[in-house]
Amino acid sequence: MANLYRDTGVVLRVQKLGEADRIITLLTQRHGKVRAVAKGVRRTSSRFGARLEPFAHVDVQFYPGRSLDVVTQVETVDAFGVDLVDDYQRYTAACAVLETADRLTAEEGEPALRLYLLVTGALRALAAKERDASLVLDAFLLRAMAFAGWAPAVDECARCGDPGPHRAFNVHAGGMVCPRCRPPGSASPSADTLSLLSALLHGRWDVVDAIPTAARRDAGGLVAAHLQWHLERQLRSLPLVERRAQPSGG
Repeated sequence: MANLYRDTGVVLRVQKLGEADRIITLLTQRHGKVRAVAKGVRRTSSRFGARLEPFAHVDVQFYPGRSLDVVTQVETVDAFGVDLVDDYQRYTAACAVLETADRLTAEEGEPALRLYLLVTGALRALAAKERDASLVLDAFLLRAMAFAGWAPAVDECARCGDPGPHRAFNVHAGGMVCPRCRPPGSASPSADTLSLLSALLHGRWDVVDAIPTAARRDAGGLVAAHLQWHLERQLRSLPLVERRAQPSGG
């Protein structure tokens, strides 16, 4: 019992194990990614099965095991899923948040406090339904890439560092590029799209709200392309995200 430890985390995904158990993958506040066995949670008599579903923000007690730790207690902190599962746009955006967090934390047990805070903040904003889901997702992806060291250059040239604004974006080059450094095939997004990228990365929501909604789809495409270039594989959830403008308040 002396080996028991507690942490607060978000359930990223679940996998079946045997007839009644599940492997739960969480992103925790102090221990980073944790994979643990929740025994008997698929039985209807389970005391905490419903608390260990994706999007759940929970306080968990673990017992260290040989290969996987074991969940012994669970208390709900935030049931984000209740406000997400009946809204397709917000649900798919939240799925993309969880999948991105899972991909960015390849090593288990490595602290990732900043990413944990980004994930809980994004899920809270999506569940609150006060901002467009695609904007919340893109802001999360940009800041998550900054956590991983992959943030696209948006205010200066990715190659020479020349201060912007610049008018070309190249994923392979690392973001915005000046006329001298611009590789062939670079995209030429609108000034509104570039302003939106910068505002989302730096959390300037007053600027975001003033930018025409037409720029959102182009910005989302650039963010997704930049992320998947660095991950070297496509996120399964991103193509499912519905990119449509949604009025404030849902």
